[in-house]
Amino acid sequence: MTMSRRVKRPLAKSRSPGDRPKGARPYRGSQAERSQTHRPGGKPPARFPAPHAAKPTAYTAEPEKIVAEPAPLPTKVQTVVVTADENNMRVDRFLEARFPGLSFSHIQRIVRKGELRVNGKRADSKDRLEEGQSIRIPPLRLDAPKVTGHLSEAALKTLDALKAMTLFEDDDVLVLNKPAGLAVQGGSGTTRHVDLMLEVMRDAKGQRPRLVHRLDKETSGCLLVAKTRFAATALTGSFRHRSARKIYWALVAGVPKPKQGRISTYLAKEESEEDTIMRVAAHGDEGASHAVTYYAVVETSAQKLAWVSLKPVTGRTHQLRAHMAHIDHAIVGDPKYFNRENWELPGGLQNRLHLLARRIVIPHPRGGVIDATAPLPPHMLQSWNLLGLEAERFDPIENAPEE
Repeated sequence: MTMSRRVKRPLAKSRSPGDRPKGARPYRGSQAERSQTHRPGGKPPARFPAPHAAKPTAYTAEPEKIVAEPAPLPTKVQTVVVTADENNMRVDRFLEARFPGLSFSHIQRIVRKGELRVNGKRADSKDRLEEGQSIRIPPLRLDAPKVTGHLSEAALKTLDALKAMTLFEDDDVLVLNKPAGLAVQGGSGTTRHVDLMLEVMRDAKGQRPRLVHRLDKETSGCLLVAKTRFAATALTGSFRHRSARKIYWALVAGVPKPKQGRISTYLAKEESEEDTIMRVAAHGDEGASHAVTYYAVVETSAQKLAWVSLKPVTGRTHQLRAHMAHIDHAIVGDPKYFNRENWELPGGLQNRLHLLARRIVIPHPRGGVIDATAPLPPHMLQSWNLLGLEAERFDPIENAPEE
């Protein structure tokens, strides 16, 4: 069942148990949470708490709350300084956050041409910025609106495809259920991707919806999109300040012990001519960023497989995939990080990445909370059914700590 809603309530602040040494008792949650779990001889596991299935609450505008639009794009060269909040941000995400009206293609173009400089030097869009660095920004512009009377047949099909993916939508925000196999952005050899599909939603002023975060091509589930510049600024800020809560589901090899825990490492990108992979690095290594993930085992299958719920605190590239491989419980079907020798895929399961961006909870730019949930994609639903896993049972990491 697919669920999405918008409620006028503050985002709950979860309690934190702190780090647990190996062998320590795992975080059990509040009494209310524990009442949902299964006890021998007791009632079977509860479904998701009733509020999740509630009908979306209608949003009422707050007329007394006046929010200013972001500053206009610069029309001449300007120099800005990287702030503490922007430390360690990628160059392209820095530009998206500062100037949410920019398209992905425009950002890539000015970086590729060397028009953007970091401390006087050319930069790559994937380079990480440091607080205090000086950034030369060239004149910027929004992409000009396409003057067309009617959408083409291909554009109408794209619009229908986006509509079929929609989990939540209002005037500011769109949450899509991205299917596995569809890229979020363009790259080498990629001709169809979400960012390009959003072109068909460009409005009369030439503004188009823009991505707020990303998912790997083979990861399915909740993808957040801003429909206005105002929303893009607010939502990007929520991610930067970790006000967004993301829950992922995965099927992994073996059963992690303890069954609930925290993974904390540094990750660094290792690039070759053929591939890019994230490796666990030491603090201080060049390009290394701190990454934190909480995990909880929801259910197991013959001790060979485990359905885990994952909560990333940070948002590094391939973070969940690299972290689960790091603790020797790689995600089933992961072509980059599956590292178990002499391990055979159980019969009937498809050799595809079993990772779902299950749920996203984030403050709405105009008040209240966006809360969207994506269903299991077909290949994962097939695996859940074959293994006898109950897709509707209580998710124990829903109220995991924030830090």
